[in-house]
Amino acid sequence: MRWSESCIPTLKENPREAEIPSHMLMLRAGLIKKLTSGVYTFLPTGFRVLKKIERIIREEMDAAGCQELLMPILHPEEIYAESGRLKSFGPELFKLKDSRGRIFALGPTHEEVITIIARDEMRSYRDLPQTYYQILTKFRDEIRPRYGVMRAREFIMKDAYSFHADDDCLDRMYRRIEKAYRKIIERCGLEYVIVEAESGYIGGNESHEFMVLAENGEDMLLSCPCGYAVNLDKAAARVSDGRRGEALDPYEEISTPGASTIEQVSEFLGMSEKGIVKTLLYKAGERNVAVLVPGDREVNDIKLVRVFDDPDIRFLEPLEIETVTGGPVGFSGPVGLPEDVEIVADTLIRDFEGMVAGANRADTHLRGIVAGRDFEIGRFEDLVFAREGDLCPNCGKGLASSRGIEVGHIFKLGTKYSSSMNATFLDDKGKSHPFIMGCYGFGVSRMVAAAIEQNFDKDGIVWPMSIAPFQVLLLPLNTGDETVMKAALRLEEELAGAGLEVLMDDRDLSPGVKFKDADLVGVPLRITIGRKIKDGVVELFHRKTGRVDDVAVDAAAGKILEIAGIKG
Repeated sequence: MRWSESCIPTLKENPREAEIPSHMLMLRAGLIKKLTSGVYTFLPTGFRVLKKIERIIREEMDAAGCQELLMPILHPEEIYAESGRLKSFGPELFKLKDSRGRIFALGPTHEEVITIIARDEMRSYRDLPQTYYQILTKFRDEIRPRYGVMRAREFIMKDAYSFHADDDCLDRMYRRIEKAYRKIIERCGLEYVIVEAESGYIGGNESHEFMVLAENGEDMLLSCPCGYAVNLDKAAARVSDGRRGEALDPYEEISTPGASTIEQVSEFLGMSEKGIVKTLLYKAGERNVAVLVPGDREVNDIKLVRVFDDPDIRFLEPLEIETVTGGPVGFSGPVGLPEDVEIVADTLIRDFEGMVAGANRADTHLRGIVAGRDFEIGRFEDLVFAREGDLCPNCGKGLASSRGIEVGHIFKLGTKYSSSMNATFLDDKGKSHPFIMGCYGFGVSRMVAAAIEQNFDKDGIVWPMSIAPFQVLLLPLNTGDETVMKAALRLEEELAGAGLEVLMDDRDLSPGVKFKDADLVGVPLRITIGRKIKDGVVELFHRKTGRVDDVAVDAAAGKILEIAGIKG
């Protein structure tokens, strides 16, 4: 392919809208073009990368025994009401009306659609197991699209779904897809880690994420040398400092004028924030709940939604807090709350003896209160964010933090969808059972950005060979020199004839411009044909290492084929 005949609109300056390296480089290297917020066109060079990733995914999914199909993007709204997910999707679900006023959604995932297929087409245990996958554009109305294709409103995803008669069969397919995902990421040349994860609105009782490690990753991970790894949203806080708090004497009231925050109370009393208990008031459904957490920890909203099974759980408003507790915001505490207020404490509160908490009166706190004596805790739950230094549940060592980009997520759905949508099969005794299901997602367009986040330098992208848009860039410095162009054309014919994807920069531009564009686009191997051609020599540049080798023009094609792992 010739650069002069290609759409590779490189930019000299960093676009203002770009927030992270992958977003900036995809725009500058001409991989994508923005249409509107969170919606991008993949230009030819970017599309070549995308298709290579898709090919690798297809090969591994097929090898795992999965069947490819193609489901509709347009979904009638009532299928989400049937599954019970209409509310949990909330405003992220794109909706539209047809000419007859019927409401449809643009598919964010396809659990409902595939469950309908199973319900209608699979009747017996003899039809099981079955696993289907597709690669399709998905839609989610992100409130704040950002990071280019990393968090877009329209994106390409591979989603797969499996149907089983029992849990053991599901587990076997779950492990098979896990192995396939490992191979996909490894074939794409990326470093990754598998972490325990929250299932979110997809649901299910077990899930794992595949994280490409990157400094600019959206997700915080906690891991241990023993092999344990977990997403921050899922991680449980475990500490080793044992009992904490105040003495077990009867509690006392303390005047704390103006001290309504944990920081202010800590400073006023001259004590650590972790020795204070925060009391947070929420509305969950029709009930009021008080959540107790250590003063040095923050509530994890994802855990909160899971514990109370209410995606609409919210903080009480200031007037509501005064009505419930009798005191203003900043002075709430567990002692003396109305009986209909459920008190739920984070598991770390078990380590407290005497506590410092609000007194439910302005400018007043209580010191030395004790659960079971002064108030009752209804239940303990995992509610707060874990953090670096918390203890590994497997070996007890401190966890380390890192950042990653989620590219894959696998779920054991169980009967969440089959039960709600009445999708059943008959066993060998003629008894009806709901299908046991698995779900397996992989972000195809996101994988392009993740690869760049892990492979770039100050000059541009550094593509792994397996997913590079081109494997070789031929760079004749003087396109008007007959000897230079004759050598370039010969190399192009030899390399392309051997099956390599070759881009020749035949533009009549200065060497400096061509070199900058070459580094920006990031083709793994570059052959520069310049003045040394009179001696029968070209320069072979390795984009990843920056190494330059002088190679005889007659041997150049063979050398590149060797590097690319292709037999000449």
